[in-house]
Amino acid sequence: MFGDGTRAAVEAFQHLRGLRVDGICGLQTWNTLVEASFRLGDRLLYRRTPMYRGDDVADLQLRLSTLGFDTGRVDGIFGDLTSRALAEFQRNAGLPVDGILGGATLGELMRLESRHHEPKLISSVRARAKLRHAPPTLTGRHVAVGESGGLASVTGALRRRLVVGGTQVTELHHPDDATQAHEANELAADVFLGLRLTPTRAECHTSYWAGRHDESQGGRLLAVLIQRSVPEVLGIRDAGAHGMSLTILRETRMPSVLVELGPATLVVERAALLAASLAAVLGQWADVSWD
Repeated sequence: MFGDGTRAAVEAFQHLRGLRVDGICGLQTWNTLVEASFRLGDRLLYRRTPMYRGDDVADLQLRLSTLGFDTGRVDGIFGDLTSRALAEFQRNAGLPVDGILGGATLGELMRLESRHHEPKLISSVRARAKLRHAPPTLTGRHVAVGESGGLASVTGALRRRLVVGGTQVTELHHPDDATQAHEANELAADVFLGLRLTPTRAECHTSYWAGRHDESQGGRLLAVLIQRSVPEVLGIRDAGAHGMSLTILRETRMPSVLVELGPATLVVERAALLAASLAAVLGQWADVSWD
């Protein structure tokens, strides 16, 4: 029976996994529960469509990354980068190069596992290096701005402000978060800024991607900068910046944030002020030194 104890357990799981904490076992919570049930070695892993997702994939990515094979983010999604990293590991270990995690490859991976107590993820090192070598300006860079309904006036105002300074801006309006993430990836955008309405709550909350083993350094900084500016500009409550594993953040391949704010009437009324604040914050973010 789904009683108070079960609801509390669902909420605890959602909090642990960076999901929205509502005590409801909806589609994302259920999918995350299924993913959490897989352990490394439970199944063959390889690049397929749809891609494998699960804790076993995240464990594989973690082990490869600590050995110096770049899987990209440790996000639990077996994509092209993970496939290439696995094949490179097999090549270096003298194994047949098929990009499949089978028994022999898993055994060699376990044998060569890093012995460092606090190993650095090569994916994190490279992500920081990319931020360090990026130009300290938005000029010539590509910003993807996404909204799923009700905020087209804000994204339009933001685009107009940014393009004046030489920034390429693409607005994404698809209602599905996974589709928006795919579109941003196809654009190879330098940064993704998602905007969502919380119609009845007068607050601003910004999320950046964070998994169990990894997080987006660029996304985290942008989220913190947004929370320092937007709530004050709109005169609403600062609900903080938090690392989460929401679909739009997990599936984008660039520094990404999701800004949830309301109430709707106030946000739309102050669209120009909000756009000016976000444009200024993006400029600050681009100018940060990562040395």
